[in-house]
Amino acid sequence: MKNRCGWCGTNPLYVTYHDNEWGVPCHDDRGLFEMLTLEGAQAGLSWLTILKKRETYRTAFHGFEPRKIAGYSEADVERLLADPGIVRNRRKIESAIRNARGVLTIVEEFGSFDSFLWRYVDNQPIQNTWHSLAEVPVKNTLSDKMSKDLKGRGFNFVGSTICYAFMQAIGMVNDHVFDCFRHAELKEAARQRTRERDSNYLK
Repeated sequence: MKNRCGWCGTNPLYVTYHDNEWGVPCHDDRGLFEMLTLEGAQAGLSWLTILKKRETYRTAFHGFEPRKIAGYSEADVERLLADPGIVRNRRKIESAIRNARGVLTIVEEFGSFDSFLWRYVDNQPIQNTWHSLAEVPVKNTLSDKMSKDLKGRGFNFVGSTICYAFMQAIGMVNDHVFDCFRHAELKEAARQRTRERDSNYLK
């Protein structure tokens, strides 16, 4: 029996997300925007609720392609408000459109959304060592800074708590508890990437 973080429970959808995605470093701009949007949609709800709606979100939001969403009109907002498969909250829907436009501006400046985000951790996942869920923070100084920076660029639904959950999800921090089987796996994967990077640098 594998030890897992207690928050994922036994729901198959939640367990699959925990085992295969949560905490895995993401460097794909579309995937990063998807997760930021979903974390914002989750505010006030359970993450399991969002996971159950995720495939519908992908269809409704054109695969979370920022350039497509940045061009959404009021008709698109009304279309989304009528879709029972997503969280029908006008502020959250409009924030996704606003944030997509912000992503495009960031890409123009930094080359990619990935480059902008991962500089907060010097392109290397932070390896935490929490022994219980009670130790895991809901925000930290880095999420405070990310939140402030994103808000300064016009983003919405990017408070520090949302930003920290985002950081956990995309692997900027390894917040699996120490006795969870994924903690060691992700830590070793990070070490391997560092070794490969250093080896390529020396060639």
